[in-house]
Amino acid sequence: MVRAHHEWYNGEGYPDGLKGDEIPLHSQLIALADAFDAMTTDRPYRQALPEEAAITEILRFRGTQFCPELADAFAR
Repeated sequence: MVRAHHEWYNGEGYPDGLKGDEIPLHSQLIALADAFDAMTTDRPYRQALPEEAAITEILRFRGTQFCPELADAFAR
């Protein structure tokens, strides 16, 4: 599951170029949680985004980085 969490829904991710339903469901869920955590946590190089801004970013990448249905459910 961890290996595939950088795969993108549109096939542009890594390490294996998996696409859509080829990406295990649990990997897709980890990707959403990891992206949200990365955006909403302070980093040495930037302040954390507000939760609303992170959700907006997740929805902006629905269908490219994230499964549209999962991104919508996560946003709700």
